[in-house]
Amino acid sequence: MRLAHLFDKWTSSIIPHPLTLALQPANGAPLNFDERRASLSLMSSGGSDDIPTVTVQRRRRPTTPPDQRPTAEAPTRDERPPSGGGGSYPPPGGGGSYRPPSGGGPVLPGGGMGRVPGGGMGCIGLIAIIAIGGLFLLFTLLRGSGGNDIAQNVAPVGALPTLQSQAALPTQQPSILPTRQPQAQPTLDLSAGATGATTDPSLATAGGDTWTVMLYQDADDRVLEQDIYIDLNEAERIGSSDKVKIIAQIDRYKGGYSGDGDWTGAGRFLITRDDDLGQVRSEVLQDLGEVNMADGRTLVDFVTWAMKTYPADKYALIMSDHGMGWPGGFSDPDPQANPRVNAPLAQRLGNMMYLSELDAALTEIRKQTGLDKFELIGLDACLMSDLEVYTALAPHGRYAVASQETEPALGWAYTGLLNRLISNPAMTGADLSNAVVESYIIEDQRITDDRARAEFVGARGFGVPAASQLADQIGKDVTLSAVNLAAIPQLNAAVNDFAYTLQSENPKLVAQARQYAQAFTSIFGQNVPPSFIDLAHFAALVNRNSDNAQVKQQSENVVRALDAAVLSEKNGAGKPGAYGVSIYFPTSQLYTNDVAGPRSYTAIASRFANESLWDDYLANIYTGRTFNAADRSLVVPDQPIVAPAAGGITVAPIQKDATVASPNHPVLLSTEISGENVGYVKLMVGYLDAANKSLALLDTDYLESSESREMSGVYYPVWPEGGKFKMQFEWEPVVFAISNGDKNAVALFEPETYGRSFEEAVYTVDGLYTYADGEQRPAKLYFRNGEMFAVYGFNEGTGQGAPREIVPQLDDKFTIYEKWMDIDSQGKAMAVATEPGETLTFNGEPWKWVDLNAAPGDYVVGFIVEDIDGNEYPVYDQIKVTN
Repeated sequence: MRLAHLFDKWTSSIIPHPLTLALQPANGAPLNFDERRASLSLMSSGGSDDIPTVTVQRRRRPTTPPDQRPTAEAPTRDERPPSGGGGSYPPPGGGGSYRPPSGGGPVLPGGGMGRVPGGGMGCIGLIAIIAIGGLFLLFTLLRGSGGNDIAQNVAPVGALPTLQSQAALPTQQPSILPTRQPQAQPTLDLSAGATGATTDPSLATAGGDTWTVMLYQDADDRVLEQDIYIDLNEAERIGSSDKVKIIAQIDRYKGGYSGDGDWTGAGRFLITRDDDLGQVRSEVLQDLGEVNMADGRTLVDFVTWAMKTYPADKYALIMSDHGMGWPGGFSDPDPQANPRVNAPLAQRLGNMMYLSELDAALTEIRKQTGLDKFELIGLDACLMSDLEVYTALAPHGRYAVASQETEPALGWAYTGLLNRLISNPAMTGADLSNAVVESYIIEDQRITDDRARAEFVGARGFGVPAASQLADQIGKDVTLSAVNLAAIPQLNAAVNDFAYTLQSENPKLVAQARQYAQAFTSIFGQNVPPSFIDLAHFAALVNRNSDNAQVKQQSENVVRALDAAVLSEKNGAGKPGAYGVSIYFPTSQLYTNDVAGPRSYTAIASRFANESLWDDYLANIYTGRTFNAADRSLVVPDQPIVAPAAGGITVAPIQKDATVASPNHPVLLSTEISGENVGYVKLMVGYLDAANKSLALLDTDYLESSESREMSGVYYPVWPEGGKFKMQFEWEPVVFAISNGDKNAVALFEPETYGRSFEEAVYTVDGLYTYADGEQRPAKLYFRNGEMFAVYGFNEGTGQGAPREIVPQLDDKFTIYEKWMDIDSQGKAMAVATEPGETLTFNGEPWKWVDLNAAPGDYVVGFIVEDIDGNEYPVYDQIKVTN
């Protein structure tokens, strides 16, 4: 429900990679495709004839024939940043709380990106120098990373569906992961209070059948205020009973959602039954005024008060807001306050309830109340289903529920889960945890209630679908896990043994497993490879590729321990490799950074770092520091960083069969790639606005290899073995635009997820979201198979901090961000500048992408070869486009 990641400006690095190309004049008509392939074979840069040749195509397919496409207008840069380049241009329209980021383009905090392996590219930015008409252009292309039918079933980890390999793909290789079988959606007997879950007798809970359910709802944010307020109204559709008391503390945003009197500040409520989803009619127990919901002391005050005022046999605490995984979450911009945790990440993010602070608050609650353990700790927030988080919660609760991935605006289905509890207060915490997972999405009132569904769909423009259709649409990329916290120590022990044995494994094999494991939204920005990966999927990839008997045995033990810890989980088909629990595994560049590396990680995820060998293993793979099985010290290494899976890649200059392209005459490009660490290869395209001495970044995309590999439905490209191959690609002069039904606006679609097929690959577009009342938020549109399926807005006005899904309403607007390079008086380009482009209005029509013929002019076209540590190696050339 509370998607979270940090803005790109914190995590990109500007590291030059010089390359000079001799440009040829335009000449002659293109050869046919076969002739061009033969021609390029002869032109290839001195390679042996026996190396394999791979013909690739782009992942995002143009769908309209060239002679039926409109032609895009040439991009022009009418206004320049006041600083003369770099940074971000202020958006149009004024008003709101947006403030542009300062500085000369995206940079990593804390001293840059560290060592550039192999003398090649820096890992995040792609920068090279091209000689074009006497001008040297510093070309930077920002990278993307990151999900389709919801698995409408809830079952133990061993019982969810496995996607089968397509005919064109290799047969699925053996895996240690549990086999998932499709199941029908269970029919629940609410009258009997059944949950459909089987509870192990060894998971006995506190006796008695009275409950106090405490909802800690931090809605002090424009992006999520209405969603959390509707969650409170959903709880009212059930209300408290003699045996179940539902107590809420909610803090509203000043000037956001105007419903129900538009009151601000925080209040405490005893939730009583009321069917109206628009107004809270429950008794106001206390009017608190403005409070800091990000402060652990506020949580302690609420929970201890609620427990003393409404004592019960069992207690459930559910916390709602933005989430960020091991850093924590639950931010509050009003009132402003300094962080209470001493870590570089805390100094960067500011006022937020960091994981160590949440741990300390729960400890204090139990101390003051004498509580043994909460029956359930629920985190209705994004990205919190991490082993680091569960380790912090384990001393304080019996069960926990959280999501590995971002949560949609709906949040949890409070009416459904509370209905089960009211119907059967004798249920255990395991039963209630499973009920949260079972009811998620499919029983949300904004899905099942006709009027609420119509209002929720709003300006999305897809009509008002049936409840099952909307649940399918929203559920494609969701995850939710119910975890037995008593099993976390055993899971940590298995991970420790696994980490210890990984010291003897080839680090390149481990890095490859990290690269291709099911990954989740990067909290450190779009330009940084994802660092939260599925633990079981990672262990299975290591197991499949390793020849080390000890490593294989310990990886199997990890999967078994995780299977025992996860009671149930739900995942959409867009996250097929999600098995319930994530772990932090950054690339070497992210690891070197103070904000994202061990100085922050060990301080904030402190309980996990103290009990785990995982921080020791990260230091081992990136510094060579060895450790023994008894080590439990916090590791913040000062050794030089090594990147075992980085470097060793060279890319030959591009060969091309022509220098001119047109809609019916593409240009065939060829290069030779050497190196054993190739991960992804991407296309990059820029347009030269010579009059304004600028370069517009227009297109980037995955390039498909001739083979793909799959594990548990997660697909990734496979490149020829042997460390050297030729690659051919036919570039068609096409660009992509967003259409709202009224007009088309060219946009830079950046690849997020490779997907099982091109229809499942995910792309994003950056921009500025303007609400109908004028308030603004930096935002991101998500597209799959030509259609927009989600909008996420950043909760901080500067474009930093945790984003959250925005539900578009009529007359809201989105201004596309263009990315430009300035060329200075010496002919050098500055860093990427983000500037406002065209604005589209939500008008009730569906938003789609459309393909257009590229405008005539001069283009820079080339490839980005990415190694499995996330470093990028560019090569490109100039092509002229004509009608």
